[in-house]
Amino acid sequence: MKFNIEVDATPEEMRRLLGLPDLTEVHEAYLGQMKSVMKNGVSPEMMEGMMRNWMPMGGQGMDVVKDLLGAFTSGGSKSGTRTTGGK
Repeated sequence: MKFNIEVDATPEEMRRLLGLPDLTEVHEAYLGQMKSVMKNGVSPEMMEGMMRNWMPMGGQGMDVVKDLLGAFTSGGSKSGTRTTGGK
């Protein structure tokens, strides 16, 4: 047996029907902050903060990526000198 229910309601009406909170003020504050960032540009500190939040394991994951990139750009050693395969 299959039932189809069609509800003709606005998003605001559905939010109220389901008992969800009204986040309009939070949304407006977020948009204001995003507009400010778009107008003033993104600083390197902001980018690092965003990447830390997006990385698995937070800051630890970012540190792992930094170490990997450092090892890659320095040729495999932390001192910046290339190592050879011989003894």
